[in-house]
Amino acid sequence: MKSCRMRPDLEIIQHWIKPGSKVLDLGCGDGNLLQYLKQTREVSDIGLEIDAANINQCLAKGVNVLEQDIDNGLSNFQSNSFDTVLLTQTLQALSNPDLLIDEMLRVGKNCIVTFPNFGNWKSRLYLLRRGRMPVSRFMPYQWYDTPNIHFCTVKDFDTLCAEKNIRILTRTVVDNDHQGSWLIKTWPNLLGEIAIYHITRDHELSE
Repeated sequence: MKSCRMRPDLEIIQHWIKPGSKVLDLGCGDGNLLQYLKQTREVSDIGLEIDAANINQCLAKGVNVLEQDIDNGLSNFQSNSFDTVLLTQTLQALSNPDLLIDEMLRVGKNCIVTFPNFGNWKSRLYLLRRGRMPVSRFMPYQWYDTPNIHFCTVKDFDTLCAEKNIRILTRTVVDNDHQGSWLIKTWPNLLGEIAIYHITRDHELSE
């Protein structure tokens, strides 16, 4: 089977997934990540997707996919039925992201969430100088056609985790080229452009 190329953020998170584990990918897109995890880590996979073209691509790659709107929740899955639940670059487009985070932590032992950090200095400067919603390679949409309906920052997500007693196992914050630095580690909310979180509830992860 031909190996697939992944987005850089997916290259980072795939190292947090154990071989042979059960993985649920919410908004799995074209299935590249699940295909890669099946090839390299022999995971048991399920992806959820609503776009018909993406579903067809998943099926062509041998990825197990269900047509499902994740905004409607995950009530069709039992608690603790997956080792890892993924939500990559989708959090900001959800109607109720906090409720989905709860559902992810119900059905999965641990979760991986990635999202653009709207607290980045570029966004702040753009608003300060122009008084308009930023449009850039980092956020390539006008305010009226953007899929992003909940603008989240690193500090916002840290606060949500604290309020919900969610334990952050790992937090990686990088620039738009998915490179980190000591400056970003020092001021992640100001300098980071993409946030990558590995989270769980207060229980310890099973070995």
